[in-house]
Amino acid sequence: MRVIRARASLCAGLALAVALLLAPSTSAQPGPEAGAPGAPRTDPRPGEAFADPKVAQLQRTAAGVQQELADLAGKIHDAERDLADATDAASAARTARERADATVAAQQAEVDAYTAAVYSSLAQPTELRALMSAGPDEFLDGAGFLDRLRADQDTRLGGAVRRQTAAEEAERAADATRADAASRRADLDRRTEDASNRAASVSSELAGVIADTDAAVVDQQRDQKQRNDRTAANWRAYLDKLAKAGIEPPLAAALRDPATLPAGLEPLPGQRGVVSITLASGEVLLVLPKETIAAVTRAVDALGKPYVPGSGSGGTGPAAYSCDGLVRAAFGGLPVGAARQMAVLPAIPPAQAQPGDLVFLGPERYGVQGVGIVLDGRTMLTADARLAGVVVTDLPAGDTVLGVARPSLGASPARAVPKADDGGLPWRCGGVELPPRAPGEAPGAWGGYPNGFIPLTALCRIGVGKHVLRCDAAAAFGALTSAYAATFGRGACVTDSYRTFAEQVSLYGTKPALAAVPGISNHGWAMALDLCGGAQSFASAEYAWLAANAPRFGWSNPLWARPGHGREEPWHWEFTG
Repeated sequence: MRVIRARASLCAGLALAVALLLAPSTSAQPGPEAGAPGAPRTDPRPGEAFADPKVAQLQRTAAGVQQELADLAGKIHDAERDLADATDAASAARTARERADATVAAQQAEVDAYTAAVYSSLAQPTELRALMSAGPDEFLDGAGFLDRLRADQDTRLGGAVRRQTAAEEAERAADATRADAASRRADLDRRTEDASNRAASVSSELAGVIADTDAAVVDQQRDQKQRNDRTAANWRAYLDKLAKAGIEPPLAAALRDPATLPAGLEPLPGQRGVVSITLASGEVLLVLPKETIAAVTRAVDALGKPYVPGSGSGGTGPAAYSCDGLVRAAFGGLPVGAARQMAVLPAIPPAQAQPGDLVFLGPERYGVQGVGIVLDGRTMLTADARLAGVVVTDLPAGDTVLGVARPSLGASPARAVPKADDGGLPWRCGGVELPPRAPGEAPGAWGGYPNGFIPLTALCRIGVGKHVLRCDAAAAFGALTSAYAATFGRGACVTDSYRTFAEQVSLYGTKPALAAVPGISNHGWAMALDLCGGAQSFASAEYAWLAANAPRFGWSNPLWARPGHGREEPWHWEFTG
């Protein structure tokens, strides 16, 4: 290391920081970030633009209309069955009446023929009429003979007429029942049309909020990128300043003992392993250990990469990071999980935090749930669930900071930390993680972006067309489709993946009874896929394979989409992790 001429010793209490500060400045001296000194600052969250109560009311209305349409669909199904039954009954009654008409006509023809024969017999010889008479009296009484013939005719025809009358009444009743069923079906159709029109109206109103929310997300993304870029530029400027001054950062071990510091380096008062040097210009420059500079450089290079929740290898890059995964990737040799990292690193007072230190976070009731890399007195670099990426963000205040550690001081004996972050505790990397909402269903919300407004920079391609998902879901699907291809000789076929809010609104407007209410679909959380290529049928070999193997990769056909559970969608699969 080149020895630089030491000037005056540091003033007592002087706080130094690397020139990472985010406010544009022409001064090379460290200073506070833009804004009132010491003023609390809260990072904007993109979801706030979508928190308008009107949106929630529209979603409730959409859900109500959808439930109404579902109820109407069930009633229409019943009405169709009743109408079909009534139509069949009316047709059967009509056939019975037609048979009765034919019977009456046949009987009438027979009676007419018989009557004609009887009257004809009256003109026949006396012997023939005697044979047709019921007895001597009737033979002698011609009028009685005719009365008996008429009564006999009425008896023979009356039964057929009564059956005809009954058939006509049954036909009228069946026609009335059918008319009532048809009227009920028509009423249900009108109600369905009315509900569909209301769904279209809700869809139109929801479409009206898209532009404002899109603009808010775009603005937030732009501001965050500018903040990230300024930080990266300031970090490079710091490295350039070290290089131009001929300073080769020493190893961390060389800075731990103030009595053996390399020439020209001065320990910061009350600090261990943190030193400074005074340049010929009089500028006092913080000199970080070589390992710390390498770690922060790796973290700065990851700025803008997507966030994923997983603690393990899935969150250590290079495609995406969790907050503790980013720290593992940057510093190396650290355990999985923020709580374990805090437990094995030497603690320092939070007031002494310097660039490259680690700050451990979490609402105290949940224990250690997150970790960030300190940049200066106000900011840190972390994989932030709320912003769905590796970002520069504010150091939190209050009891959210559970401790600070300095990796450059080496490992320390394991110490107790507030709870452990095993088992999926609910506050992780700055965001709330939820359990699956139902068997086989993805957990839903996972970051600060509204459903359907997640920027593509926060997602990863799945390797099929332009489809994207949350990065851990994309990685898991990649493994799944490789195994699928080994069985079927082709990768899984995909029709839908991440669905924007605008696409959800459009789909709801077209199919309000079937599509999810905009803003609640797991497609809008980039956690769901619709498959094709045979997987769209429960009876296919592809579906059978997926049902048996997809859970090994964290994918499931939700319970509600399986046979016998209402809406049957064999093609719909969700990532449960």
